[in-house]
Amino acid sequence: MMRAPLSNLPIAFEEVSVLASAAPILDRVKLTITAGPPTVLIGPNGSGKTTLLRAAMGLVSPSRGRLSWGGQESGLFAKRAILFQRPMMFRRSAVANIRYALKAAHIPRKHYGERVQQLLQQVGLDGLGERPARRMSGGEQQRLALARALARDPTVLLLDEPTASLDPAATKAFEDVIRMVVKRGIKVVMSTHDLGAARRLAGDVVLLHRGRVVEHTSVSAFFSCPQTLEAKAFIAGELLV
Repeated sequence: MMRAPLSNLPIAFEEVSVLASAAPILDRVKLTITAGPPTVLIGPNGSGKTTLLRAAMGLVSPSRGRLSWGGQESGLFAKRAILFQRPMMFRRSAVANIRYALKAAHIPRKHYGERVQQLLQQVGLDGLGERPARRMSGGEQQRLALARALARDPTVLLLDEPTASLDPAATKAFEDVIRMVVKRGIKVVMSTHDLGAARRLAGDVVLLHRGRVVEHTSVSAFFSCPQTLEAKAFIAGELLV
């Protein structure tokens, strides 16, 4: 069943800058993230993708400009979740990792058993609940981290290069879970270096370079008729410096 319109959306960046030692990591970003298919952030290393995701999560405050969620400057933090490129695994079983996330999300303990099994099934880890998390493969760990993020029952899911270190089979398994998440009505915002992943998953594409939004358009328009020199160069595999 699809969710009702989300109070965390749109996420609106209005001339947002994030500075580090007076140098801009994000530079006057103007961007609106709306409900619908995944928004995929692409761009070279250092372009600002991770900082934009952290700002969208509420982990980074703008140095300048305004950032709002659903028209408010303080969104429902509990309804957002973020998955970083190298998530930490607790020295516990997969089940215990998820139970920890449920506790952090203030889910009543009486629901833990059913909810854990639901989450393991959703991310394709049926039967692996008692396996030590740190002994799982990289792809399994990433899906377990995704299960922990989904334990918050988010309406917005932010993913930072989630498949960067995965092999093709593990990447496909993770992307299949993302498609399931999207069908549930959860808004996915994902950064990636992989143009193939952008083609496969994105509804719209945001190209970042030097902390600025260079191009933001539908995935079909981005790949068929890029409007900027930077976009044309990036699609062609050239380095943006």
